[in-house]
Amino acid sequence: MVDRAGALAERVWQRYDRRERLIRYAVLLATMMLVYWAVRDIDIFWPWVWDAPNQISSLGARMWPPDPSRLAAIVNAMLETVHIATLATLLTIFVALPVSYIAAQNTTPNRACLWLGRFILVSSRSVNTIIWALLFVAIFGPGVLAGILAIMCRSVGFIGKLMGEAIEEIDRRPVEAMQATGASKAKVIAYAVVPQVMPAFFAIVILRWDINIRESTVLGLVGAGGIGVILQGSIDTFAWPTVATILLSIIVLVLIGEAITSLLRRRVI
Repeated sequence: MVDRAGALAERVWQRYDRRERLIRYAVLLATMMLVYWAVRDIDIFWPWVWDAPNQISSLGARMWPPDPSRLAAIVNAMLETVHIATLATLLTIFVALPVSYIAAQNTTPNRACLWLGRFILVSSRSVNTIIWALLFVAIFGPGVLAGILAIMCRSVGFIGKLMGEAIEEIDRRPVEAMQATGASKAKVIAYAVVPQVMPAFFAIVILRWDINIRESTVLGLVGAGGIGVILQGSIDTFAWPTVATILLSIIVLVLIGEAITSLLRRRVI
């Protein structure tokens, strides 16, 4: 009887193992076909691909050594980039927090508000920052205002989604205890919800500020202010040593931003 049960178990295991192998082979085949179709349908001029190492070497020779003659203008543009990221992050907080509140299932007033909040978050994340910048440049004209609004519209989806998830994961017992005492909804939010999500709030905002600094460096390519304006002008005039200086400055700025955010996370969270 035991031998029969063992043989049956072995047959079941072999059948399961065979099915797993077939699934893996099917997934591998589908992936290979998808890659093949993608490469076939993309119009790539392969001689340029094979010549890329020579072009990179030539460009690197033209960019070296970096030209520090415009360093003062570059530093001013970098400060403008930081201002864009900082102001956009601050504005995002005032927009994203109400949206995250109505987008969380355990705090939304009703289903209509829930889907409205989630629609706002999805719409914000679906459009790239450069697209937002192009839109606001067309509305407000070139400048930092377009850059600030572009970063803000992109950041709403990021902060709102993560804050909404943090709200959904809170402990319901303090909320239910305050509701049982007859506390108003505003007091429930202030004393039962906010204290639980404050660590997540600081972590998310600090992380998004770090991301916004990186994204702000390219907004000038479409006229939305920041260091990208000087970068685009230098590329257009083939001032490659100045381009090298700008790229090095961007790397330094990102490293400084990373150090500051790491320090803030250790001190605040």
